[in-house]
Amino acid sequence: MTSAVRHTTIDSTDAYRLGSFWAEVLGQPLQPEDLPGDPEVMIKGAGLLFVTVPEPKTAKNRVHLDLQPQDRTRDEEVERLLALGARLVDDRRDRDGTGWAVLADPEGNEFCVERSAAERAATS
Repeated sequence: MTSAVRHTTIDSTDAYRLGSFWAEVLGQPLQPEDLPGDPEVMIKGAGLLFVTVPEPKTAKNRVHLDLQPQDRTRDEEVERLLALGARLVDDRRDRDGTGWAVLADPEGNEFCVERSAAERAATS
């Protein structure tokens, strides 16, 4: 017998607020029963569970998400995410179009935005 990953859990100081940010990023809803103030909320389609904990984030993530835009370029996606409340942490985009951008969500959790499949195909 083996194990399966049921979901990825992300600690937060406000599960609903952070879950709502990620729901917008991914274009997938929180569960209908999730409400402001709930200690846990989930984006079931993405397998992400947000849990309220008393302590804030204090160090670099050991695990992070890598996002690949589906219907826009990497740079367009970075701009969209910044408008949603993300923050640019490290810009690793190269002049030749390769590379990625490291962003942080509203609670400081880092994630990366890579090139879209179309952008990758164009440089292959």
